[in-house]
Amino acid sequence: MTPNPSNQSKKIIFIFVLLFLGFLVFVTVIGAKALGKRHLPKLATSTVTKASRGDIVSADGFHIATTRKLYKATVDTRNIDPRKKALFIQLFSIYSGVDPKKVARRLRTHRGSVVLSYNISPKHAQYLKSLAFELRRMGVFTEFTLPSGRTVLHGLDVVESGEARVYPYGDLLTPLVGYPRKYEDGDYTRNRGIKGLEKQFDDDLRYRQNGYSYAPRDVNNYKRLTRQSVFKPALDGYNLQLSIPLALQIRVERIADEMKAYLRAKEVMAVVMESDSGRILALATSNRFDPTHIRKRDYGSLNIGALEYSFEPGSVIKPLVFSILLEHGKVNPSELVNIHGGRFRIGRKLIRDEHKFDWLSAEDVIVHSSNVGISQLAQRLDGSEFAEGLKRFGLTQPSGMHMPYERRGTMPGVRQLDTELYKAITAYGYGIRVNLIQLLKAYNAFNNHGRIVTPTVADALVDPQSGERIALEKEDPVDVITPVTAERMKKILIKTVEQGTGKKAITPGLEIGGKTGTAHIAERKGYVNKYNTSFLGFANDAEGRRYTIGVTVIKPKKYHFASLTAVAVFKKIIDMMVREGYLEPAPSAEGTSVKPPKAPSPAAETKHRKPVRPKMPPHRDTPVADLFDD
Repeated sequence: MTPNPSNQSKKIIFIFVLLFLGFLVFVTVIGAKALGKRHLPKLATSTVTKASRGDIVSADGFHIATTRKLYKATVDTRNIDPRKKALFIQLFSIYSGVDPKKVARRLRTHRGSVVLSYNISPKHAQYLKSLAFELRRMGVFTEFTLPSGRTVLHGLDVVESGEARVYPYGDLLTPLVGYPRKYEDGDYTRNRGIKGLEKQFDDDLRYRQNGYSYAPRDVNNYKRLTRQSVFKPALDGYNLQLSIPLALQIRVERIADEMKAYLRAKEVMAVVMESDSGRILALATSNRFDPTHIRKRDYGSLNIGALEYSFEPGSVIKPLVFSILLEHGKVNPSELVNIHGGRFRIGRKLIRDEHKFDWLSAEDVIVHSSNVGISQLAQRLDGSEFAEGLKRFGLTQPSGMHMPYERRGTMPGVRQLDTELYKAITAYGYGIRVNLIQLLKAYNAFNNHGRIVTPTVADALVDPQSGERIALEKEDPVDVITPVTAERMKKILIKTVEQGTGKKAITPGLEIGGKTGTAHIAERKGYVNKYNTSFLGFANDAEGRRYTIGVTVIKPKKYHFASLTAVAVFKKIIDMMVREGYLEPAPSAEGTSVKPPKAPSPAAETKHRKPVRPKMPPHRDTPVADLFDD
């Protein structure tokens, strides 16, 4: 049968129309999608980047205290294949550094989502993130089914959880650096300063701003910059730049450690300061602690001894008293003072000297550290002159370092200093309490033309992002004595080293001056046969480098004289500074020390006064230790 051509044509036309309609529908749909409103996916959850606490950095660029990010590792026990649990424990321990017994115990005693560790370091966190992928590939994790019928597979999660304060050099520069304490900032663990520099500069070290970002994403999941996009950078806390070089601090600490052991002392403290600027180059103690692991036995070492330990200074106070006398024109350094053979009474109290001189020049009262001599000279000051003079030197006043918990010390009031006894005992360093930094600040006037400067341990705050350096404000120098008086006192202190109690500090080619002090310690029942010894002085070279140095040794047992304890520490520091290039000895004609420049005679020398010669009361042998006991 022959097909009907008309029927075939109809079929072809129908198919063509059908295809054409399908094409129109396709074009219409595509066109509607292309021309219609597009609904792109957006991120509803913003990204937060945690900023960190700033670092404490030495003068030579070493980070003494820094912050490390911490991560926590979480796993759901229901996802671990029981047959491969031992493998998971072993691999997690290797990659995280966590004891496998601790991991096994956590998995055994907890079910569901378990935090295996909160203290994962950044390095181990990266290892664990790689491990998480491998564990999935190895089939260690399997799905489990919820009661709703939904299957879940979490695996190993590693997320940032907080920060840890790290001290790469252990106990270096403690307790000055101080230590922090953890606190919760939302679900994030941070640190705040509790003692030392960590506390004093806590507001500056603390993070300034967490990072934050928000932006819509396109179909390829790329961020798009639109008006809705928000980007804020993470701003870490400022870094604190110290004036203390790491290498010098380490060496002074070693000297303190060695001398503590040799002298069998409770503590050895030493401070090195630039005389002109007040910048402290070393602040060391033999009693330090690890800020990351403070034990009960460390409690006594948490305080900055140079600021928080006050003590009766003994004879190192004598040069301050003598300079006050010079300022008021009440002593001539060349006049003779009757020493009475080293024994002198004021009322019922006997004052004694270690060396029994009959007569000494007024300046030799300082050189040979005569208690009898300075007790008589001090009677020329009235109470107001005495008290105001010591306060001008900074005694009983804040040192200006603005460290928390500083002990300012005490001294007799003006009324008491109007009495003979208090003038006497205060003049040789009893009945008055000071700290080492106060003494250092006062002695600096003798090596700085009569000016005292505020000791500082920090130079600047540095923005870790921009590198901007913000210099810290410093107090202006204060003139406490005239340059003439300062120069005369400087000569006397050099003579004290060359001829008096500080001979062991002599260093050929350097200008060395200073004064020793040995003081009984008072306990509940009065003064006992325990001592604090000190040496305050200076070291200068011909190149113009000038340093003021203070040393205090607490309760030495091997020797109790400052000449054998504090002076020995001072000398070791000087020798070390010479080796390290801080001081450069120059040849001198006499082979002992560089001669200081000649200074004009002080005005006080134009006024000659007769020495005070009080009448001797009936003999009674009262030791210095009992001066306060009636």
